[in-house]
Amino acid sequence: MLDKMEEFNHNNVIEEFDALTKDVGRVQRETLRRILEENSEAEYLQQYGLDGRTDPESFKNCVPLVNHKDLESYIQKIADGNAGPVLTGKPITAISLSSGTTQGKPKFVPFNNELVKNTMQIYRTSFAFRNREFPTGKGRALQFIYSSKQFKTKGGLSASTATTNIYRSTEFKNTMKALQSQCCSPDEVIFAPDFHQSLYCHLLCGLIYRDEVQLVSSTFAHSIVHAFRKFEEVWEDLCSDIRDGVLSERVTNPSVRAAMSRILKPNPELADLLYDTCKNLSNWYGLIPELFPNAKYIYGIMTGSMLPYLKKLRHYAGKLPLCSADYGSSEGWIAANVNPSLPPESATFAVLPDIGYFEFIPLSGDMANAGLDSTVATFFYDEAEPVGLAEVKVGEEYEIIVTNFAGLYRYRLGDVVKVTGFYNSTPELQFICRRSLLLTINIDKNTEKDLQIAVETASQRLMEEKLELIDYSSHADMTTDPGHYVIFWELSGEADDEVMGECCNILDQSFVDAGYIGSRKVKAIGDLELRILKRGTFHKILDHYLGLGAAVSQFKTPRFVGPMNSTVLQILCNNVDKSYFSTAYG
Repeated sequence: MLDKMEEFNHNNVIEEFDALTKDVGRVQRETLRRILEENSEAEYLQQYGLDGRTDPESFKNCVPLVNHKDLESYIQKIADGNAGPVLTGKPITAISLSSGTTQGKPKFVPFNNELVKNTMQIYRTSFAFRNREFPTGKGRALQFIYSSKQFKTKGGLSASTATTNIYRSTEFKNTMKALQSQCCSPDEVIFAPDFHQSLYCHLLCGLIYRDEVQLVSSTFAHSIVHAFRKFEEVWEDLCSDIRDGVLSERVTNPSVRAAMSRILKPNPELADLLYDTCKNLSNWYGLIPELFPNAKYIYGIMTGSMLPYLKKLRHYAGKLPLCSADYGSSEGWIAANVNPSLPPESATFAVLPDIGYFEFIPLSGDMANAGLDSTVATFFYDEAEPVGLAEVKVGEEYEIIVTNFAGLYRYRLGDVVKVTGFYNSTPELQFICRRSLLLTINIDKNTEKDLQIAVETASQRLMEEKLELIDYSSHADMTTDPGHYVIFWELSGEADDEVMGECCNILDQSFVDAGYIGSRKVKAIGDLELRILKRGTFHKILDHYLGLGAAVSQFKTPRFVGPMNSTVLQILCNNVDKSYFSTAYG
């Protein structure tokens, strides 16, 4: 691991990546061999009779494709304290909480030091390419990063989000220092229990070190946008804190106040400069480079559900480049952004062939011509036999299968990607969608099952009124700021406003995904809206699909209607009888 800033040389890292990607078929076979040899004693692998074989053909013939549900009993055994070789040869050291939920429960994902190493490799690789394109000097990074709460499993393992597991590692701090990306904020701010206090202090720390800030980043683009929207509200208080050297009383956490007192000193000159800068801005355009004149770029995940935030982010960024972060999930990393100059809308990610063994299920099916969203109704995809990393084809779409060093073997990630080209012999991927993901505004991820559970829970209130829910659908409305969930209900009769208001609140509270709850609490997602439709609305939708050539026997109500499915969305919106907004989060 890198411990000194001068040890990092982006040219050396790029040369290593070039060598690594010359023959990915060979690297993949070697990576699979390492994974299977290191975990040959694992209970999970033992049952499939590999008998020491580590070649891809035997692996595919013996070990089945799985999803999270297939592994739940093994992961639960580890969480409950079984220290034996359940999924891996070496013990699992922690549990990551996936943002996805099933049956109202967060998913447990095994986490170990190999995943930390993979993360640091991804960070170094993508930084090398960014630094070649946008050279940074010695300094700091204004990172809007936040920790989630940790808890102990029955067996004593720490459980928290994957990012929190990373942030708490010494490797993360060493790597960030080596990459000249040391965070402006002390640990007490990053791990503060109150998000609002943490955000305020992140902003304050950034201003204190404004001349040293080389880049501005967060895990997701929406977090950066949210931070500077908050800055618009509190900038005068921040200036006051800097002028007097006294932290605002809005920050009450003792450890945070103590940490901030060590870096916050009276600086009237800086306060006046910041005050004048803000006063002279026009509608906050170019705010980030005005505040941080030495910043070279803005960095975070900007693809997929983050795309709607780019317009506002570009407003704050002015002429500063936006660089999309790398491609991975709670289960582990997959690919690095080696083309940082591409706009986020066109971002691609080159697979690192030695951090896992990857397979790809070829997908076919022209859902656009059928009038359906690619994020809906996955049964419209035809699947073929999985192919290897070296066998994918440009222009084709695939679902990714991951085998990693943390106990996941032939694990269906659920992501749909398109191969846009190759870096040497490793494919460059563009994220398309989640196969089963329906509702998402930013970091929230709610599937059809999550929607179903929420609707079932709320519709129990209807039964008390002797009303029937005829059908339902949903939509992530990004035309509002912030975006919010819209649930469409068609009922068998009329209900009074009080009952519908209760149903709306129950719906909102029934989405238990951690990303949704956290986003609702900090107003990053707006109040859920329940729209009651006129009778016969879903019949009109059926008629629409029949007009496109669909068969009644194959028709399924679209549970999520995206913006690309404009005709169906128009049918729904044109047939709204009443609308209610949740008050569940105040």
